Amino acid sequence: MTTVKTGKVLLGANNTLKTVKVGKAKLIIVAVNCPKDVRGDIEYYCRLSKIPMIIYNGTSIDLGVACGKPFMVSALTVRDPGDSDILKLTEVVNV
Repeated sequence: MTTVKTGKVLLGANNTLKTVKVGKAKLIIVAVNCPKDVRGDIEYYCRLSKIPMIIYNGTSIDLGVACGKPFMVSALTVRDPGDSDILKLTEVVNV
C-alpha cells in the first residue's frame, strides 16, 4: 500500500476514533471483522464529520498484510495519501 509508505497513516481503531472525532482524516478504512461496537462508533463520527469510510473486504490480518505490517489492523486513518491515488476510491462519478 503506497499510502502507508509515502503518506500519513494512523493504524488502529483507537487512533482512528480519536482522529475522526476531531475531523482530521481524509479517509477511514475498516476491516470487515472490526468489532461491531467500534465500527458503529467510527461510522457515527464519520457521518458527523463527513469523512468517507470504506469497509475493507478482508480481515484485520489481511489489512495488516496489505499495509506491510506483521500485526492485525482493524482500522486505519489516511491523513495524507502521499503518492497514492487512494482517495479516488471515494470519488463519485457523475454520469
